[in-house]
Amino acid sequence: MRHEIIHATPSWQGGPPHYDCVYVAKGGVDTEGFRSLLVGRVHLFFSCMHAGEHYSCALIDWFILIADEPDELTGMWIVVPEVDDNGQHVQSVISLDSVVRGAHLIGIYGSEFIPVKLHFSKSLIAFKAYYVNKYIDHHVNMLMF
Repeated sequence: MRHEIIHATPSWQGGPPHYDCVYVAKGGVDTEGFRSLLVGRVHLFFSCMHAGEHYSCALIDWFILIADEPDELTGMWIVVPEVDDNGQHVQSVISLDSVVRGAHLIGIYGSEFIPVKLHFSKSLIAFKAYYVNKYIDHHVNMLMF
């Protein structure tokens, strides 16, 4: 039996915020592997009642693919934060039933050095693009292919 803990908290142990990324299943898509998934960052977990039914939900900041194929050099997909015309992150509410598992993103920093003072809590807002790490563990690698 295997389980994951996905965090979404404005203050992690009295310190900076901690918002994890997840893979979300695309509804009604007949593709397999990564093309059947979306990548998002969980900003909030909540639940609500409607017509006597309990719904577990999450508020997600979305990432979008920049190409139709993985990067040739690394074999990893590249995503960028999805923003609207005002530069604000595109968000939506999803059912927790559509969350597949946690995701791991790696900032693409190019040929520049990463600033020494960059705090780890800023790693998902400090870069313009991110690799979707399929090598983080066996289960993710199998999910991507």
